[in-house]
Amino acid sequence: MKTLNFTVEEYRERVRKTKESMMEKGIDCLIVTDPANMNYLTGFDGWSFYVHQGVIVLLDQENPLWYGRGQDGNAARLTTYLDEADIYPYADDYVNSTEKHPFEFVADILKKYKQDKKCIATETDAYYFSAKAQAVLEKNLPDATFKDGYNLVNWVKIIKSPAEIAYMEKAAVIVQLAMQKAYDVIDIGVRQCDAAAEVTKTLIKGTDEFGGDYASIVPLMPSGVRTSTPHLSWTDETYKDGDTVILELAGNYRRYHCPMSRTMILGNASDKVKSLGATVSEGLTAALEGIRPGMMCEEVERIWAKTIEKSGFVKDSRIGYSMGLNYPPDWGEHTASLRPGDHTVLQPGMTFHMIPGIWLDDCGVDTSEAFVVTEDGARPFCHFRRELLVK
Repeated sequence: MKTLNFTVEEYRERVRKTKESMMEKGIDCLIVTDPANMNYLTGFDGWSFYVHQGVIVLLDQENPLWYGRGQDGNAARLTTYLDEADIYPYADDYVNSTEKHPFEFVADILKKYKQDKKCIATETDAYYFSAKAQAVLEKNLPDATFKDGYNLVNWVKIIKSPAEIAYMEKAAVIVQLAMQKAYDVIDIGVRQCDAAAEVTKTLIKGTDEFGGDYASIVPLMPSGVRTSTPHLSWTDETYKDGDTVILELAGNYRRYHCPMSRTMILGNASDKVKSLGATVSEGLTAALEGIRPGMMCEEVERIWAKTIEKSGFVKDSRIGYSMGLNYPPDWGEHTASLRPGDHTVLQPGMTFHMIPGIWLDDCGVDTSEAFVVTEDGARPFCHFRRELLVK
């Protein structure tokens, strides 16, 4: 029995918009290997992206085609709206073989659909698409023309439907529960890994009404001097008096994320950390309140930069990015960024993670909000206090 997260009509509208973008770019055939984009177009959901799999969108075919490992064929039957004729499982001797490659199988599919002399685009910079896959495809389709289709679907999905927004709102409920759990369990003398276990349990358990899914990034929970860099997590050491603890967590509901970051201080934190925390919160609030549809992304960053200028602190990285539906290793969509030079125009339905953290040589503070652009501004998904969480 199929279990679809959206109506068939919504999936078909996504495919229609994708084909429209393909036609604008002169693409006849798009091979989608990003698991988030596979999910977006068809509903496919399986932890099978460690082997070659994908969705093929053809201008002259109504439904996309799914290809993947044979044992994952039932995942396509159970989680997508596709018909049996649209599903192409390959034999297991293609897996980790030195004699044959799954993209030979893909090339045969394209020959069957008479795409071997047309313009084919691949997601060349997607995490799960390899240089070998591209080489095998080109070798087996010598008369085809190849283009880069990276981020084509990502830009189609940047504006979320009401149903997608509803999923992110549920993810927001989950991440707030997890942040409160982190505040409750983290304390001087507690092992970091024990706190991380409680946070992870909360993220997956969700509420009595709906549960959580695994997030694309593990809970990032560095403490002490490790807060001077953003992408470390817990150890098995205990928390100490004076530690700063950064918490970057994400609720996930049906692959839709709502990230949130907060910073805790245990005992006697330094004045520098307290000042940094106040600066980050002030800049974040000003930027959120200044957002209006029709603005460019870089204008949001200017509000932030102008607000914190008086503090003397400097942030040399972007302050946010488009995010939502994704699989490991990232919940970002790799499209619009809130930074100088990004002229993407904000439109209602776009969803971002604004994360203007500042990391110094020996400490850092990270406070963030996920938000959706509305008709008159920006609406944060979460309602959790933004100041430093003192304990």
